[in-house]
Amino acid sequence: MARERDQQWERLWGLLAPMHDQALSSARALCRSSDEGNDLFQDTILRAFEKLDTLRDESRFRAWFYAVLLSRHRTRYRRRFWKRLLPLENELEEGREPAGHDGEREIESRAGAERAARALATLPAAQREAFVLHDLDGFTIAEVAEMQSKSISAVKSRLARGRERLRRYYRRLGLADEFASETNRSQSNREERDETAYSLKCARSSSG
Repeated sequence: MARERDQQWERLWGLLAPMHDQALSSARALCRSSDEGNDLFQDTILRAFEKLDTLRDESRFRAWFYAVLLSRHRTRYRRRFWKRLLPLENELEEGREPAGHDGEREIESRAGAERAARALATLPAAQREAFVLHDLDGFTIAEVAEMQSKSISAVKSRLARGRERLRRYYRRLGLADEFASETNRSQSNREERDETAYSLKCARSSSG
């Protein structure tokens, strides 16, 4: 029994390792708090371990793990209100001052992370989930729809409303042009990825 559990843990960690940091950042983004996100991530790992026998196709592990993450997140959300969102990725140690010739760049990066975190905090939970999964983590709309148990049109609507809400937030800060430029560039990449995924799906269907 102990050996089987060890083998299961080895399997889980082997599958999780390539996406560990990204999934952790996503958990923090969903929870709007680094501490809450860390707890959610650990909770998700434990739950994933318990359900690992249900994973039949390891090539779908990424989507499968995110589905577990969303499920645990919603369970925790029903129990309490989320805390204030903190800067998420590449957190700087408290009290450490930027040093060297990269100091100004580091300060700008920190300010940008804090601004993005506050912007995400303005989104309703469902819109934030869709935005994090699609725009930040790179899942296709079809994959997000499957994870959220919604139709593709519903996910598109959530994304559109979420982006508009973020656009208004940045406009109030006087950063509309910068946000629009980045959004257009990201949307072009997303559309190309979604079209490729759809084409592959159609190809698989026709070959079957």
